[in-house]
Amino acid sequence: MEKAFNKIVSDRYSCRSYSQEPVTREQILAVLECARLAPSACNKQPWKYVVIDESQLLEQVYAAYDRPWIKEAPAAIIVLGNRSEAWHRKHDGYDATDIDVAITTEHICLAATSMGLGTCWVCNFNPETVCSALNIPDEWEPLVIIPIGKPAEGISIPEKKRKTVEELIQWGKF
Repeated sequence: MEKAFNKIVSDRYSCRSYSQEPVTREQILAVLECARLAPSACNKQPWKYVVIDESQLLEQVYAAYDRPWIKEAPAAIIVLGNRSEAWHRKHDGYDATDIDVAITTEHICLAATSMGLGTCWVCNFNPETVCSALNIPDEWEPLVIIPIGKPAEGISIPEKKRKTVEELIQWGKF
């Protein structure tokens, strides 16, 4: 099990080139089943997923992000957060929405990778464009657009450039 998970983690990358092969609703439901099992602070689960798989709506949502590659993805999952539903730390009011949404988003990306699909976190988008296109109620905030699809033919997993574990760990006191 450990090796399989390590392989999924090492194979996950930000895919920016997709084939036009459709992603089935069954595939998306399988990915979202993994996402719904993600942990959240005090199990508040302050997220919702909006799945876009029709071209006209994709065009409207993709207009919120000014990069041509995103238009290749045949589907997208928009992850919404609701700050009023999230856990807040009593000492300083810290809001866990962003972390909770990040955890469920990475579950989406890892699940998709395990199924041979590509994804990419997109956070640099115009949220007003997304809200307008999808009629998102005020209490819900679009935090991530995840294009999803089969990677284009000939795309290989890029080499990961990460710090070494020794650079990241501090044992005991800082």
